[in-house]
Amino acid sequence: MEPVFKYIDDNADRFIKRLGTAVAIPSVSASVKLRPEVRRMVEWTKAEMDKLNIQTELLELGDQVHPSSEVLKLPPVIYGQLGNDPKKKTLLAYGHVDVQPATKSDGWDTDPFVLTEIDGKLYGRGTSDDKGPVLGWLNAVEAYQNQKIDLPLNLKFVFEAMEESDSNGLANLLMSKKDSFLKDIDFICISDNNWLSKNRPCLTYGLRGVCHFFVEVECSSKDLHSGVFGGSVHEAMSDLIFLMNSLVDLNGRIQIPGIYDSVKSITSEENSLYGSIDFDLEDYRKDIGCEKLMHSSKDEILKHRWRHPSLSLHGIEGAFSEPGAKTVIPRKVTGKFSIRIVPNQTPDEVTKLAKSYLENCHKTRGSPNKLNVTGSGGPAWLSDFNHENYNAAKKACQKVYDVEPDMTREGGSIPVTLTLEQATNKNVLLLPMGACDDGAHSQNEKINISNFIKGTKLFAAYLDELGKL
Repeated sequence: MEPVFKYIDDNADRFIKRLGTAVAIPSVSASVKLRPEVRRMVEWTKAEMDKLNIQTELLELGDQVHPSSEVLKLPPVIYGQLGNDPKKKTLLAYGHVDVQPATKSDGWDTDPFVLTEIDGKLYGRGTSDDKGPVLGWLNAVEAYQNQKIDLPLNLKFVFEAMEESDSNGLANLLMSKKDSFLKDIDFICISDNNWLSKNRPCLTYGLRGVCHFFVEVECSSKDLHSGVFGGSVHEAMSDLIFLMNSLVDLNGRIQIPGIYDSVKSITSEENSLYGSIDFDLEDYRKDIGCEKLMHSSKDEILKHRWRHPSLSLHGIEGAFSEPGAKTVIPRKVTGKFSIRIVPNQTPDEVTKLAKSYLENCHKTRGSPNKLNVTGSGGPAWLSDFNHENYNAAKKACQKVYDVEPDMTREGGSIPVTLTLEQATNKNVLLLPMGACDDGAHSQNEKINISNFIKGTKLFAAYLDELGKL
């Protein structure tokens, strides 16, 4: 691996410059105005892959009815293939090239679409999530090719450009290709998350699922003046606040009966993984900026972030939210909350329990107002962390970072993990490049230069270890 690693080091400046070119394309998939830039990002990525003799194809996804009611053309998905040697195994790598919205007025210290280096950190939207990792794969391939070292396995790529907007159309496309493009896959790797710490790499083997809920309460046919009608009607907002406040207690325990009944019990093997994980409670608290955490031990905080269900309240639609006073009784309000679910909970089960609980609470309260509760969601994902795919990645981490990686789960959701697992029946590994403080989705997103360059080496070493299996 030394020639490959040396090439990566020698070309670090050029790789960083190429990342800057990618960051400069404002591929915000949620924006109607910037949708052409999203397509441009896809076409730019395809061109970079073509330079490496990766056989690429753009697969169209059709149209989308945007929340603004405009009908937009979805950006295509890139399928790529490099090598088809039947004697070699095949890895599928997934990534995305769209990004979250970002403007200087959001609180960025730099222009989010100009790559800016400060103290060894590369600031810009998409540096960590997920343009940096996508380019890391291409950098690793280039290093092998330039050094005339045969790639140790066949590679396939799926790079999409709607991940930050629910991956519209991707699941159906992937399932339609399970007997063709996805047929001969042996391993799957996704690099779309981050380390748990700032200093130690990790491998991620589990994600929580999520159920979204909308609680609609209607009290009248029109908004009412509080001075004229206040005290004479049952107000929708009062009912909704009562219902939302009944969902979770001060310590984060969900109050819905039966919600914990199907949660998979922790095994002694899984429990043993927490002790060695590099995680500092006080650093975590300071990074968040809160006064006190809900739990006092590292193990309990991590378990409540990863493997226990949680409920979060997100907002109220229909209520006045601008500065100043407005003495209006809203005719209808909709509360929004979500439940992060874990194995072996199912979205149908959790949705049914939550809906029944809220309807019973409303009935007990005795309000005559109309209540409508709706919900939908996706399941959790859990992989076999003893699989040879994970063992190869562990060896790669030790080769590049000279340390045993943390074995982690995450509280968020990446639906494509389940889709690819179901389409191929193969092991899925999450192999992150960036550190915990990269600020994906936040202001001043960055990736450390060391993470970007060593992460490229990690991908190269991982390919090498897989090729030995």
